[in-house]
Amino acid sequence: MWWLFWMPSLQATDIYRAELSNGTVLYTDAPAGQGFQPFLLDKKPLPHRNKVNVRNFPLLDSWDDEILSASAQYGVPAELIKAVCLAESGMNPRALSPAGARGLMQLMPDTARGLGVKDPWDPVQNIDGGTRYLRSLMQRFPQLAHAVAGYNAGPKNVEKHRGIPPFTETQNYVVRVLDLYDHLRDARPVVPEDVPAYEAGR
Repeated sequence: MWWLFWMPSLQATDIYRAELSNGTVLYTDAPAGQGFQPFLLDKKPLPHRNKVNVRNFPLLDSWDDEILSASAQYGVPAELIKAVCLAESGMNPRALSPAGARGLMQLMPDTARGLGVKDPWDPVQNIDGGTRYLRSLMQRFPQLAHAVAGYNAGPKNVEKHRGIPPFTETQNYVVRVLDLYDHLRDARPVVPEDVPAYEAGR
């Protein structure tokens, strides 16, 4: 098997993989055409509420019905679930972090197994498992900010520091997720697929 690495930019972080019919394997940060799959996706800056639109996130509303279903089943606000999805993957069900977290809600393999998620790449299973995990954190920590911090840094770190851990990444994550949550509740609520958002907002 031949291996060919094609890296147009030294500053690129997202890597995609494709295998050609002759056995050549391509790795690139600028996939052209079909056949490329995410291989290693680096963490992007957390999305700002002003960037939350379909142009910046083409799959923004693709999983609303699944989010609503998980929200109704587990009692977690749909907009909070979506805010976590945005912060974790930008609504990309094929997102893969350098640490190995997968899918929309970036479930780690051990976490996914513990939640009974057989296929973390499946948006339905990922959202279901991620929402159940988020609910468990909300039950564990009465303050929502602490539950969100636990999703990013792990619940043991929240308990150890008796609140949001002093990690810059986690502190930024909590602020951005809660801001996205407020924005979605106020301006862009999660609605069923057959209900236009402008009607739901009336």
